[in-house]
Amino acid sequence: MTENKISLPAKLINGGVAGLVGVTCVFPIDLAKTRLQNQQGAQVYKGMWDCLAKTIRSDGYFGCYRGAAVNLTLVTPEKAIKLAANDAFRQKLSRNGHLPLWGEVLAGCGAGTCQVVVTTPMEMLKIQLQDAGRLAAQRKVSTPAQAAASGPAPSLMAPQLPRPNPALRTSATSITVELLRTRGLAGLYRGAGATLMRDVPFSMIYFPLFANLNALGREKHGSPGDVQAKAPFWQSFVAGCAAGSVAAVAVTPLDVIKTRLQTLQKGEGEDTYRGIIDCTRRILRREGPSAFLKGAACRALVIAPLFGIAQGVYFLGVGEAVLALME
Repeated sequence: MTENKISLPAKLINGGVAGLVGVTCVFPIDLAKTRLQNQQGAQVYKGMWDCLAKTIRSDGYFGCYRGAAVNLTLVTPEKAIKLAANDAFRQKLSRNGHLPLWGEVLAGCGAGTCQVVVTTPMEMLKIQLQDAGRLAAQRKVSTPAQAAASGPAPSLMAPQLPRPNPALRTSATSITVELLRTRGLAGLYRGAGATLMRDVPFSMIYFPLFANLNALGREKHGSPGDVQAKAPFWQSFVAGCAAGSVAAVAVTPLDVIKTRLQTLQKGEGEDTYRGIIDCTRRILRREGPSAFLKGAACRALVIAPLFGIAQGVYFLGVGEAVLALME
């Protein structure tokens, strides 16, 4: 991030606006990513485009936005915490305007840790809504003989939530109420460890890489040694896209584990898991190492524009403009 002294309210507005715009643009691809990662036995979808085509055909265009309301509601505090925390850590760790590489990595680690408090329940609810369409499609293509042969997956964790009537659409509110009633607050934070394992390495890769890529533009367009200079908009956007893509692909195996652990409803013959280690072993044994890269292309296509937009908004100073208008 830039070393400019930006007020905390401006940082929060920048992060929130960036999150809302970014999620609206890339959510259908994120839905495809979740459904592809959850496929274990029956291959309902052959890839991202096949998943999106089948979703539109069965549920219409807005079916690609199942779970978007949860994301749009919670992405503002999530992105605000992530961007503001990283910026705050970078300023604290800087010495005489210089931040060493270890400081950039540590700042990213702190930002990833802070955001988990919002990210975990957000993704927990989002995944249930996104994956409901895959389960419905799987039930349609499964024959009675296949269902009898495979049988339901044995529950290795707490009992699953009751299977919803396919004709009824579950909502984030109903899932939240059921989780709080049956499992308490811990139900909303299922998979928190896996989320932390994904988000901390992501931030440790993303923020230092972005800062160094963005500094190339700042050094070119600013005065030598001027740490207050801003890179141009296009430079921040490209740097955000590139850093986001690299970080997203790098942590895809951890994202697959997190998605599997947070999915409450399983299809016929699909595994449930006792924890991170059990999940890793079962995926390796049943699906092989390539399963850990499911949805990698989707993640890159989601994260690249998401963070490109985020950094563009952040560096355009939307928050400062809004605060100026309010004054």
